[in-house]
Amino acid sequence: MQTALLRLLEVRARTGLSRSEIYRREGLGEFPKRVSLGAHSVGWPSDEIQEWIETRIRESRKTAKVDGGAR
Repeated sequence: MQTALLRLLEVRARTGLSRSEIYRREGLGEFPKRVSLGAHSVGWPSDEIQEWIETRIRESRKTAKVDGGAR
């Protein structure tokens, strides 16, 4: 699969995170780093965003199995 660079609106749509939460998690090293596209624009590699999403799903499934899914 070819990697595309996703702009902020697409990253927000795919992850369900707000702008501030994306930047906060990125600063903490918990989210993929953005790539500079020019003086005032950035993008995120689509494969890294997809991997981040899949990791969240796997971790969520592990937690659900450990606690029996009770919430």
